[in-house]
Amino acid sequence: MATKKQIILPIVVLLIGAGGFLAISALKKPLEEKPQIDNTPLVAIKPVEMAPMTFSVGSYGIVKPKYETELVAQVNGEIIFLSNNFVSGGFVSKGDIIARIDPSDYDADLIDAKANLASAKAALVQERAQGKVAEEEWKNIKDGLPTELSLRKPQLAHEIAKLNSSEAGLKRALRNVERTIIRAPYDALIGSRDVGLGSYVSQGSAVGKVLSTAQAEIRLPLADKELRYLTHKGKGAMVEMSATVGGKNQQWPGRIVRSEGVIDSTSRMTYLVAEVADPYGLKDNNNELRYGTYVTAKITGNNAGEVTVLPRHLIVDGKIAVLDKENKLRYKPVTVIRQSGANVVISAGLEQGMNIITSALDYPIEGMQLALPNETILQQDGSEEKETQLAMEEKE
Repeated sequence: MATKKQIILPIVVLLIGAGGFLAISALKKPLEEKPQIDNTPLVAIKPVEMAPMTFSVGSYGIVKPKYETELVAQVNGEIIFLSNNFVSGGFVSKGDIIARIDPSDYDADLIDAKANLASAKAALVQERAQGKVAEEEWKNIKDGLPTELSLRKPQLAHEIAKLNSSEAGLKRALRNVERTIIRAPYDALIGSRDVGLGSYVSQGSAVGKVLSTAQAEIRLPLADKELRYLTHKGKGAMVEMSATVGGKNQQWPGRIVRSEGVIDSTSRMTYLVAEVADPYGLKDNNNELRYGTYVTAKITGNNAGEVTVLPRHLIVDGKIAVLDKENKLRYKPVTVIRQSGANVVISAGLEQGMNIITSALDYPIEGMQLALPNETILQQDGSEEKETQLAMEEKE
């Protein structure tokens, strides 16, 4: 028979084991209930801002004078005078004397021409008197008719012709004397001088080159697709020229005065010509716009009305994603009237204050529920609570 000790020992071991198990179980924390995870996609938005816009078209060009004249000698002779302003870079006004050619020979020719004219006038007076005498003599002759020769009409015509020739010679001599003085044809900048004091020039010899300072012109190339944004194809449009001069950006106002009317065979561009008044600031003391300067131009175009400008990548198949008042995804068809670099100009389809979705969605579906980063929507027991509310509850 089993002893009493053999019976009690297994019972004690079982009790100790059960007690240890209960003690270990008591030390374990109960499993915490995990908060429900919100899987609503988060999006970034940008409100639509509608504003009036006037289109502008950009271009570029090099500043050149409106008029550029090569001065040449119209008579032969020695240069006896040069103006101090007749140097490269000098400024002269219209009518200023910039050079003189020795007029001695032409003054003598003028004296001869005046003498010839006086002689021709005297000869004509004498011939007219002789004609009247012949006419009176024929009145006393009753038999026969006088001829034109007997009335000295051919002689009179000859003297009239000599007088006309003498008058023409006088005009020619006067013109040659005037041509010994070389004047500036307009307000100008001296581009170059090709003669020196004492140089001998012949008719047609180059004397120098002058550049008009009243107006400057800039040829501005434009693609045909850009012309549609300009009223009357740009004619009369205002232009703002800009260039960096001495490390400082400067602007000059201008106006489109004409189109060259053809498409360049090389660049396939149409050229508009802009004009800037007083480029050297001689009258209005404006910023100097020197010839040869490379400028960028901003041409004022059509009035686009109320539009908004958005990144081009937001438009897919002519539609743009928006977040409605219920935080749901909606697609709005839009009208794009212009594309400029990475942006597009939209004239219809959107309204002021609409929220444009600017972030990408993995699997977008029309009408799907969305949330903003600071407005995460949680579903708990059929009611919607903010994430901030949950945080407050956990804190409590």
